[in-house]
Amino acid sequence: MKSRLIASVALGAAVVLGATGCSMISPQATTIPYAPSDGINVNGTGPLKLRNVLIVATADGSAGNLVGAIVNESSSAQTLTIDIRNGAITDSVRVPANGTVSLGTADTDPLLLEGLDAKPGSDIAVYFSAGDQGNLATVPILDGKLDYLTNLVPTPRPTTSATPAASATPTPTTTP
Repeated sequence: MKSRLIASVALGAAVVLGATGCSMISPQATTIPYAPSDGINVNGTGPLKLRNVLIVATADGSAGNLVGAIVNESSSAQTLTIDIRNGAITDSVRVPANGTVSLGTADTDPLLLEGLDAKPGSDIAVYFSAGDQGNLATVPILDGKLDYLTNLVPTPRPTTSATPAASATPTPTTTP
């Protein structure tokens, strides 16, 4: 009788371990941080955190709009510096203390990056920094084919061409 009880307990323990053993040695997917949208999240830029950062580019990749949210968790205003290709393209965004700047929303325009030279579907290395801390991140480049990105595609700036000034109508002169 005791041997049947011991065998039943051992069998029950084997079933429990067999059914749950995989979760003991593999990481839980719900504990792994990830960006659940099209963009990426960037940490390591001092007190600033970037959320859902992406670039919406023209079809030829000549220009793109940087879109995303910049969160400042500090009690002082911070400046985020954006650097692409070692200074080929640079810009900055001022973020108020304990505030958020959302680039590409109804309230704030996206950040125009001219001379991008990266087509939609590719990635580009962007160095984000605030103060003395920075992080190099690979930012995805998308096009405007999705409905919610259509209005974020940059429009080409009009080129200014030199048009000759209108000259006065010549007046005939009398020769003596």
